[in-house]
Amino acid sequence: MRRIKELFEKKNKRVLNVYFTAGFPNLEDTSILMEALQENGVDLIELGMPYSDPLADGPVIQESSLVALQNGMTIKKLFEQLESMREKIQVPVVLMGYMNTVMQYGFEKFCADASHVGIDGLILPDLPPFEFEKLYGAIVAKYNLDFVFLVTPETSEERVRKLDNLSSGFLYAVSSSSTTGKDKKFNDITAYLERLQSYQLKNPILVGFGIRDKVTFDSVQTHSNGAIIGSAFIQALSTSKNIKQTTADFIQGVLN
Repeated sequence: MRRIKELFEKKNKRVLNVYFTAGFPNLEDTSILMEALQENGVDLIELGMPYSDPLADGPVIQESSLVALQNGMTIKKLFEQLESMREKIQVPVVLMGYMNTVMQYGFEKFCADASHVGIDGLILPDLPPFEFEKLYGAIVAKYNLDFVFLVTPETSEERVRKLDNLSSGFLYAVSSSSTTGKDKKFNDITAYLERLQSYQLKNPILVGFGIRDKVTFDSVQTHSNGAIIGSAFIQALSTSKNIKQTTADFIQGVLN
């Protein structure tokens, strides 16, 4: 059974997915952070592949991408770091990034190498559904990877259902049509999440963009299966003197 599917069969509420940029704050921190996240109760890890022009990301993640690239992070280096990942990491891991990076590496080679090291799924926000359906979806499926599409409050019901049908693993519900890390008025998104819930979609729903602490994490749980935290965690890492302790403090602050 696929790890993401198994996760949601065991736990379909208050699922915590945490994003961080591979190679940040330091090039070799990737494995340390993954282990620290798992040890502190994170259900799913979203590993960002640094890119020079991350369209969906706010300034915090953009800066972390720049630092990671300056540190020498590449897709090749990332797969080398992840080669023995599954000796210690049991939680599902998804890679989030942009098509330019993946295409330079080679799409099928990327999927093959991701599958080889134990990656469970992909989030590529700038891959259009039409191209996924016609060109890339079969390759993703060939290597037993899940693929996650994003929806926003402005996404029509017809398109939500289409993206849900194309997705596997979960559906990423962007809390508003902006970049990551923005402050959100979470009472404004209740109707949006209720609407998604009313569609009775096949995939679980995780809410992202603007989730930063226990209050915001708790606020979206009634009408979703969980949430994704990224910018706030990276912000904590950027001033950290001890990333393992910072990770423990941050995650416990969200969950407890």
